[in-house]
Amino acid sequence: MAAGHSLAPARWQAGLEELLGRVAGRFGRVEPRRRARAFVCGLLADLPRKNCWTIAEHAGDPNPDGMRHLLARAVWDHDAVRDDVCAYVVEHLGDPEAVLVADETGDLKKGTGTVGVKRQYTGTAGRIENAQASTGSAQIAVRGPCQRFARNYATRSLAPPHAPILGRVFHQRSNLSIVHR
Repeated sequence: MAAGHSLAPARWQAGLEELLGRVAGRFGRVEPRRRARAFVCGLLADLPRKNCWTIAEHAGDPNPDGMRHLLARAVWDHDAVRDDVCAYVVEHLGDPEAVLVADETGDLKKGTGTVGVKRQYTGTAGRIENAQASTGSAQIAVRGPCQRFARNYATRSLAPPHAPILGRVFHQRSNLSIVHR
């Protein structure tokens, strides 16, 4: 494991506020912007499990409805937020000597309720198991790895008929596409 750099809590908080300020205009209303802040803080918190229930409880909400609304129905430009976060990462952690490493993997899943989960071969298990194909990329530099982009992919056969399939398909796995809501 690469050696990490630590930040004083005040500096870390200032960086988080700067990033959240940068993406603030991507939300149509103040409520989803506040909810997104609480969601990010929940993701960064030391929770034993991270899902809408635990993140909502961490934020002081009585149930996960608000977090689920943020992720499924609230009006905000998630592509622009992703781009803003990438730009922020490059500004603060970018390295001209860095390389981009792409990795396709299969994440083992117990059930079949998650989008893209089906019985398929995955190198993670070395056999056919319930798994979800995902592809990620990371910037690797002298400072250590920095997550840049990660997306879950579903096979076309698993996509609901009403789900739009975007044209971002990896050539080596032409049966995979991004599923957006």
